[in-house]
Amino acid sequence: MSAEQYLEPKCQALQQQYDLLIEKQSRLRRDFAIAADTLIRFQLEKQIEQTEAELNELVQQLDDLERAFSSEKVYRALLKLGYREQTRAFRKFIETQSVAAFLIYGSLYYGQRWLLNRLVVQNVRNIITGKIVRIELSRIARRSDSAALWRELAARVGLERQSSIPEIAERVYQWWRTQNVVLILYDVDCLSETFLRELIQDFWLVLATKVKTASLQASQFKLLMFLVDYDGCVGSWNIPFVEKLDPTWKPDNPVKLPEINQFSDDELTNWLEYAADELPTKLIDRLDETVQTILKNSDNGIPEPALGEICHMSGCNWYDEEEKWLRL
Repeated sequence: MSAEQYLEPKCQALQQQYDLLIEKQSRLRRDFAIAADTLIRFQLEKQIEQTEAELNELVQQLDDLERAFSSEKVYRALLKLGYREQTRAFRKFIETQSVAAFLIYGSLYYGQRWLLNRLVVQNVRNIITGKIVRIELSRIARRSDSAALWRELAARVGLERQSSIPEIAERVYQWWRTQNVVLILYDVDCLSETFLRELIQDFWLVLATKVKTASLQASQFKLLMFLVDYDGCVGSWNIPFVEKLDPTWKPDNPVKLPEINQFSDDELTNWLEYAADELPTKLIDRLDETVQTILKNSDNGIPEPALGEICHMSGCNWYDEEEKWLRL
């Protein structure tokens, strides 16, 4: 069930309760106006106060639902903005492969995590119900300390921290036999080029080979790994990335998705016209002004500030919505 399908009937039910309470309030006030007995007037006054309190609570709930409803529409609109090259490349691989690793890269604030979540939500949403392993390399790794990653990864998969790389790969493989598995390594730019190559060869190659061999028996589950680079440097490293799907591609070679770019003037204009039904009318009525405001307040189209500005102009807060929208 989508958020909209959940929110709309709930909003209707609250509105019905509100209408009934308004009717009750009117009746109580009429009775209070004609009542002569002091005790009866006191009782009616208390009932009116209670009804008003219930009305205020319902108004707050309706306001919260309206904001959530508007937020959901903005979210659906943002899912259509930009990242077309990355989305097309991802779909080509994911539609034919059950196991793959992807590099998502660009400069700081270019929406790498937003793109990761968008790719998964729009293309393999059911994978979120599987096993998710997230590691923030900026927190644990120094470029020369590869042992820190292996200790963290071992602990994340439920093994002793001193477990070997083959043992870690075996644990993930066993998970994959019964469910979807997603591995996410944030801040791979914190690693050295040598160590990233080692990680791919010693861990991912072993794991992908095991899974690919077993999946010849028609497994229904997927294994995906995302390497997230917030510096934009990893794409130029001497790593055996592939960029196009061809018959010779093997899943042990990570896929380098196209580098993330800024949103252009034309891109924003076309998107506003395309997503008009899900955005506030004021943004569309002054389309050129809206585009220029977004560009001005996002250093000429840097994705994350642009997304934040669009949210601000639409009456919601990007930072308040992040936790709900970005599940990975």
